[in-house]
Amino acid sequence: MAASLHSIRFPNETPAYRDARNELLEAERALRKNIEDVAALRRKLPLGGEPPEDYVFEEGAADINDSQTVRATRLSELFDPDKDTLAVYSYMFGPNMKSACTSCTSILDGLNGTALHARQRISFAVVAKSPLARIRELARGRGWNNLRLLSSANNNYNRDYHGENEKGGQLPSLNIFTRREGKIHHFYHSELLFVPQDPGMDGRHVDLLWPLWNLFDYTPEGRGTDWYPKLSY
Repeated sequence: MAASLHSIRFPNETPAYRDARNELLEAERALRKNIEDVAALRRKLPLGGEPPEDYVFEEGAADINDSQTVRATRLSELFDPDKDTLAVYSYMFGPNMKSACTSCTSILDGLNGTALHARQRISFAVVAKSPLARIRELARGRGWNNLRLLSSANNNYNRDYHGENEKGGQLPSLNIFTRREGKIHHFYHSELLFVPQDPGMDGRHVDLLWPLWNLFDYTPEGRGTDWYPKLSY
């Protein structure tokens, strides 16, 4: 019998269940520590390179009744006042795609709620290669009212920061930039996407900010291998 880690019990649980649950708890404790250890290593990264240019994006809120007009916004202007960290999610929604990436859309459905809280501490924006009007139309349909939406249709941001490949295929990427002494530096990219995948696993490079799969991981069915989110059900 595994040593008990706490005194909490649930109705009618068996000793076999408690033994197995205690074994899982030890693994969960190790995972918790490993996640923090990895985060600590990430925080210790030295500054990356400066962006090759101050990219100019097209920006406009999703709300069709918003008085905000479409405007040109530079990368340097994406930093909110008094905030020196900027997170940019590259959304797989290119001009030649018939519809947006369903997985990215699921992520952004969640981040629309998160963004309101996240922007209390950091700056956050979403970039896609499609024309801005197309991005806004999709965003209105999904009720994305908290996301700062940008089009990179007329700049090289996607290519330079791996939001697309050499053939123009769109890639899901999270980039973090930081501002130090008035200069912008790249800090982090979700490069796990480019590492060889382990058998039976996909990239999982942005899973930590994707609630859907993390919720499934708590269930008896798990993630499964033949189900993926859709734009509508």
